[in-house]
Order: sequence, then C-alpha cells, then structure tokens
Amino acid sequence: MTNPTHQQIIHNLRRTNEVAKQSIKDGHHPFGAILVAPDNQTILMTQQNVDTVNHAESVMAREAAKKYDADYLWQCTLYTTAEPCAMCAGTQYWANIGKLVYGITERQLLAFTGNHDENPTMDLPCRTVFNAGQKAVQIWGPIDEVKAEIAQLHLDFWQATTA
Repeated sequence: MTNPTHQQIIHNLRRTNEVAKQSIKDGHHPFGAILVAPDNQTILMTQQNVDTVNHAESVMAREAAKKYDADYLWQCTLYTTAEPCAMCAGTQYWANIGKLVYGITERQLLAFTGNHDENPTMDLPCRTVFNAGQKAVQIWGPIDEVKAEIAQLHLDFWQATTA
C-alpha cells in the first residue's frame, strides 16, 4: 500500500475544501469528502454534506462500498475537511477504506459550532473509534498547512448561521 506524500495530502485536502465550498453554495453545511485511488492522485468520488444524519464521509463510504471491491478500497484514501465523527469513522471502517486524511479536528470544529442545533459535535476522536476495531486504518491529520483555510470556511459559515 503506497502512502500519499505530504504534497499529495495538501493538494487533495485543498480539493476537498473546494467540495465543502460548493456544499455551502448548494445550501448545505461546509463539509466535503473525496475518495482517492491507490495512485494518490485520481479522485474516484466526491461528496458534499447532505444533512445532519447524512454526512459527506458516511454517504461516500456507503456508496464506495457498493461500487468498489473491499480489497481495492483498503488501498484508497478518504480525505475530509474535518475529522470524521463516530458515525463517519464507523462507516469508513465497515466500508473497508484503509486510509484517512483530515484537515481540522473534531475539537476545533466544536470551537466554531459551539452548541449548534445543526451540528451537535461529539468529543470523540476518530482514532478512538478506529482503535476499537480489528483493522488498522492509517490516519493523517490534522494537517497544519491547510488548517487555517478549512477553519476560516467553518468560522464564517457557523458565525453566519447564529447571527
């Protein structure tokens, strides 16, 4: 299994943030996810946030599990702007997607959303969810070079929804 280079991680996270920006334009929360092939360059799928129950990562993982073989998915990387919640991490685990890259932590997201009805953030790191399983999902995140870009998108969005 070939791991992404740091340059590929930054490039693909920026691509993911573009999906999150489009999600806002389409009337959804600022979350985006992409699934990248084992070559660490080819985007196989993109997914915006749908709603409070259908997060970008979980919707994409379910669709990927229908479309691709589990052995192939184990070599792929799910990129997401914010650390996956427990639901999304669990869905990624069961879909057999072997690698994860995220931009900002769930705790950082909580700082932007506060006690927002539309995003009741859980303080449960994805590493805790994955460590409870029997497969070793590889994880990179948070990524310092893109944290500010992703954070600004969330800060602007969540402040506007509480104003």
